[in-house]
Amino acid sequence: QVQLVESGGGLVQAGGSLRLSCVASGGTFSNYAMAWFRQGPGKEREFAATINRSGGSTYYADSVKGRFTISRDNAKNTVFLQMNSLKPEDTAVYYCAAARYMSGGRLTGKNYWGQGTQVTVSS
Repeated sequence: QVQLVESGGGLVQAGGSLRLSCVASGGTFSNYAMAWFRQGPGKEREFAATINRSGGSTYYADSVKGRFTISRDNAKNTVFLQMNSLKPEDTAVYYCAAARYMSGGRLTGKNYWGQGTQVTVSS
């Protein structure tokens, strides 16, 4: 079973940047596709970005495309989310997720989740 721990959240002004990290343990990291989701106040959890096992393919929600970049370091069992040009509407708890498979740019099958890290963007 994969365990995921996110870090890197915090308070930032609009237009600023943050880099989130998610460290995985308990499984062979390169066997898992990874994703970032987010849940804003009073909103449902939504997809933000996905990356395949090798890191060669990435997918983004329209709301973050061009501003966020997902990447991974399989040697360090870590997936990253670089967030630039942040907006107040990006305020959310950001969750890392892992799954053995993905289809159409989305994780499929059993998902493993981290505990989340809070990102707050002030205007």
